[in-house]
Amino acid sequence: MSYVRNAWYVAAWSHDIGAQKPFAITILGEPVVIYRSESDRLIALEDRCVHRMAPLSLGRCEGERLRCMYHGLLFDPDGKVAEIPGQDIIPNQARVKSYAVIEKHSWIWVWMGDAASADESLIPPAVGFDHPDFILGSGHLDYAAEARLINDNLLDFSHLTYVHANSFGATDTWARNRPVVTPLARGVRFERWITGEAGMRGRDDGVLHDRWTSYDFLIPGVLLMTGGYFEPGTAEACNHQAPDLDDALGGITFTSQAVTPMQAKTARYFFSWGPHRRHGDEALRDALMKLADMAFGEDKVMIEAQQRVIDATPDPRIMPTSADKGVTLFNRLVEKLVRAEQDALRNAA
Repeated sequence: MSYVRNAWYVAAWSHDIGAQKPFAITILGEPVVIYRSESDRLIALEDRCVHRMAPLSLGRCEGERLRCMYHGLLFDPDGKVAEIPGQDIIPNQARVKSYAVIEKHSWIWVWMGDAASADESLIPPAVGFDHPDFILGSGHLDYAAEARLINDNLLDFSHLTYVHANSFGATDTWARNRPVVTPLARGVRFERWITGEAGMRGRDDGVLHDRWTSYDFLIPGVLLMTGGYFEPGTAEACNHQAPDLDDALGGITFTSQAVTPMQAKTARYFFSWGPHRRHGDEALRDALMKLADMAFGEDKVMIEAQQRVIDATPDPRIMPTSADKGVTLFNRLVEKLVRAEQDALRNAA
């Protein structure tokens, strides 16, 4: 599957990029090096020296510049070679690609399209560690699977009943009841009431509640979710619409998750999770993160096994079910945006 290029992809957590320490990641098959300059400016370049294709991520930061530590070529922040040791003339073509890069919501975002067209307003509104209302933990997992399969997993929570029986302890209501699915300009929204049930494992005291969950899944593959527990009868009183979260009895949390395609069949999955300060503390955050490690590990086992089956199947085809509405809407949106990008490139040529 193709992926949208005119979008912001999560490359790292903010704390992953140390001062003047190059950081390497591959996004959409392109090797990228990110570093903080002496002035604390974030810079992202193609991670491949023009001379012998050595990785610049093994280089040395010098002020605002990055030096390749194979034969010493020095690169400006815009990717142009500023110095070739022992050679006065620098060819005009001596440059590497530079990327628009922004630090926001505790993530480092890289725009994979034309840097000149980067639009900061398209960064999904995730919740970072500096948010005053939430106490968050973080992590990431590397998958030996195509990013699309992880996206599909996050776009269909009917799997919670089965994949996460040992972690979340979700009931079969998640598999049998469909959420309200709403298309967005750059994503899909999911809203769901689970009524008259105890909370999932690790998040409730066994008392029956009405539970509200809502999440947006946004281009290029970012999930932003919240929800909480309410008095029984709240769903009916709200006509099964969105409640006022200030009325929640507890369980208000926020999770930001991002899927970054690396190579064709590898991806990095970033996640944070934690309680609202009115409904939890650092101890609850740590318990939630322990639960997340278990649950997301369950996803990883299933999705990597799915990838192996797909690879071993001639002409693999899926059979959609009614639970795939959000999957279908999101993948069609991706295809539409990719076609628009390709058409724009052809017109420009």
